Amino acid sequence: MSRTLRIGTRGSRLALYQAELVKSILDSHLPACRAELKVIKTSGDAGKNREADPFETKRVFTREIEQALLNGEIDLAVHSAKDLAVTLPRGLQLGAVLAREDARDCLLTPDGRKLRDLPQGARVGTSALRRIVQLKRLRPDLCIEPLRGNIDTRIAKMTAGGYDAIVLALAGLKRVDLTRHVSEIFEPEQFFPAPGQGAIVVECRSGDSGLVEALNLLHDPESGRRLLCERAFLRTLEGGCQLPCGIWTREEGEELFSSGVLFGTEGQEAVGADLEGPADDPEACGKKLAEVILESGGRRILEKIRKSGWGKQTS
Repeated sequence: MSRTLRIGTRGSRLALYQAELVKSILDSHLPACRAELKVIKTSGDAGKNREADPFETKRVFTREIEQALLNGEIDLAVHSAKDLAVTLPRGLQLGAVLAREDARDCLLTPDGRKLRDLPQGARVGTSALRRIVQLKRLRPDLCIEPLRGNIDTRIAKMTAGGYDAIVLALAGLKRVDLTRHVSEIFEPEQFFPAPGQGAIVVECRSGDSGLVEALNLLHDPESGRRLLCERAFLRTLEGGCQLPCGIWTREEGEELFSSGVLFGTEGQEAVGADLEGPADDPEACGKKLAEVILESGGRRILEKIRKSGWGKQTS
């Protein structure tokens, strides 16, 4: 295989790190190829389409990159897995899932305090509904305030005094060497991660068989199976990236263990389930986990979320 591989990516510090990681692996294993990055600004980066509809998959951080891929302007795209729509656009596929980083969420504070030590009514920054409802369950007294922007922007807002604490994904902080700001890491059974959190994916065109074969160099099979399970879980719940749900997966031998939960938007209601299934059929495991939750009261929660108009109220 001899060609120039154009890699599409967002321009944030974390996105560039992820794309450079993919480029370095390809450069080292495919000396006949030359990989180059192409930064593409997405509607999410431009601050558009910020509606927080729990059921809408708007692809705000992937749409323009995926369109460039479909148009042949780039050869592959690198994304954070949790930014991807649960159903990819026709003509595109997952080419590889890199070895997964830590999927957990964490608390950042200017002075090292943990969640239990924050003062009554402390201001905690996050705009993710999944994080909001879980914080409310742990500390109902907290004042949860919107927080957007890339990692550096969010941390800067906290250190400038805008927040007493913020919640971010640990994986991104590890990748850009900002873990010094972390005061507490939430265990997944206490604070459920988002589907796909911590995973980097490479997306390519479905018909590019030579490239698909080459991307096997990047692919980590266990991370891929776990991601397929988590995406099937979210797809079966018919949710977008703001649906207040979480999932934690792990492999032990030939078994795939998954724990999932669906919350009401106020945090008081929650339906969870645990499932053990064959690791060689991860999508069936994720689908079954979601079905168990739906049959155990999850459908009622989803209906309440739809009727509440939560996304329209907060857009």
